[in-house]
Amino acid sequence: MVQEEQDFNKMWSDLGMDVAAHNSLLDAVGQMYETVFLTQKNRPKSTTYLDNFANNLHSGRIREMVDARKDGKTKKIIGSFCLYVPEEIVIAAGGIEVGLCAGANWNTDEAERYIPRNTCPLIKGFMGFKLGRVCPYIESADLVVGENTCDGKKKAYEQFSKMKPMYVMDVPHVRNNNTKEIWRQEIYRFAEKMEDETGQKITLESLSRAIKLVNDKRRALQRLSMTRAADPAPISGLDSLLTIQAAFMDDSARLTQAINALAAECEERAATGVGVKPHGAKRVLYTGTPMAVPNWKFFNIIEKCGGVVVGEECCTGSRYYKDLVPEDGKTVEEMLDAIADRYLNIHCAIFTPNQDRRDDVISMAHRLHVNGVIDCSLQFCTLYDMESFSMEEAVQKAGIPYMHISTDYSTEDEGQLKTRVEAFLEMI
Repeated sequence: MVQEEQDFNKMWSDLGMDVAAHNSLLDAVGQMYETVFLTQKNRPKSTTYLDNFANNLHSGRIREMVDARKDGKTKKIIGSFCLYVPEEIVIAAGGIEVGLCAGANWNTDEAERYIPRNTCPLIKGFMGFKLGRVCPYIESADLVVGENTCDGKKKAYEQFSKMKPMYVMDVPHVRNNNTKEIWRQEIYRFAEKMEDETGQKITLESLSRAIKLVNDKRRALQRLSMTRAADPAPISGLDSLLTIQAAFMDDSARLTQAINALAAECEERAATGVGVKPHGAKRVLYTGTPMAVPNWKFFNIIEKCGGVVVGEECCTGSRYYKDLVPEDGKTVEEMLDAIADRYLNIHCAIFTPNQDRRDDVISMAHRLHVNGVIDCSLQFCTLYDMESFSMEEAVQKAGIPYMHISTDYSTEDEGQLKTRVEAFLEMI
């Protein structure tokens, strides 16, 4: 990853960004990327797409979106932090949905003027990025869509909304017939909001195309995921994580083509016994909190310790792609209902009870032939910390070794984490 070209400075400045601070951020992330990704051995050749994506993340991709809005090819740029915001609806209304910066410490002291110190790093991250004016995705967004998936987020959004136009979705925390109807109505309200925001009506044709577009991306990711059952694993957990991170930010059609090419190469590698780690390397399933760009710390530690992450049960993993929206809807209402059903089936830790998530972890562990499960939560994430107890009980009952980790975005605990991971890999 190299420094973005200087001719993007005007674009960043026009977006209202602090260009000097942003260049410092790019330097730091670029060095991190080189250390974490470009030192990996025997990567699939198709991962060059991921390297190019990372290199253009704050430059070429932003210009592409801004130019599309200027030229009328897209109506609005819609930013989001969560899987529960339906891409299909944004696209059908003529918008672009993109994930927002939240995966690193930045301007933390300023963020703590608005939110408590004992708030999870992800929330502090997006507040710090906004206050520091260093995230072009936040600054280019016409609207930010949030959701009430945790108390910290929904209260932070009250502060964030003073700095950026916001719309917050109400996600149920239990599943029953009553909440299913509430969520269905929430999806309808969101569709109306997108139509109002973009000035474009959602039609049968536009929604059908959007569902197919997003499903194709999910199918490509499913295809790539299936190759990771092979031993040796044909692709690293780090590169797999990056494909999901790209899925939140990159052009869907272009990324789908790239992931299918990567999956085809990984299928060939699996068939011929070519992998990123030796045969018999300890195989780990990750579950827990999502990892926004550039949070690559924990996967890097696992794989530098000789293990290989072969699956992720999290929002930056299987939850993003495992279920499709049915494509046989005959009316806009039928398709919106199908979208509502699909998104309510995301097994986030917000739900109680949440046996479905535990079942997903155990099923993935068997399918991917893992040696152990590592459950990781960001510090002060009550949802995942609390659920780690029931997760440990379920996983160990299934006869699978388990370890829980709590960490943040800093490098201060890397030595401790390395020691714990090494011991776990040796034990399994």
